[in-house]
Amino acid sequence: MNTRDLIGDLIATYRKHGWELKRVLLQSQTAAELSGELDPILGEAEIREAAIDALWFSRPSHKSGEAWELRLVAENPYALFERFGSEDSAEKRAETFESMEDQLCRYARP
Repeated sequence: MNTRDLIGDLIATYRKHGWELKRVLLQSQTAAELSGELDPILGEAEIREAAIDALWFSRPSHKSGEAWELRLVAENPYALFERFGSEDSAEKRAETFESMEDQLCRYARP
C-alpha cells in the first residue's frame, strides 16, 4: 500500500473510533513525494517535519481528561498512548509529546 493510501486509511479508522487528527509528522522526503496530495484528508492538522512518518490523534477521556495516541505510519500497527488529566500543565504535555516522539523514532529506526 502506498503512503498516501495508508495515511488515509489510518485517519479513517481512528475517526471511526472517535479520534481526531491533531498533528502529522512527515519526513522531508515523504512530504515532498506527497506534496498537495494529503491536503484533502489532513484537514486542519498541523504538519511538521520529523525523522519519522507518524500521526497524532486525540479524543476526550474519562473525567475531563484527554487521550493522545501517536501512530507510526506503517502497515504493521505500532502506537504509543498517553492520557492527560485536566490538571496537567502545557509544559508536562509538551515534554511527554517530545518523549513519545523520541521513543517512536527509536522503535522505527533502531
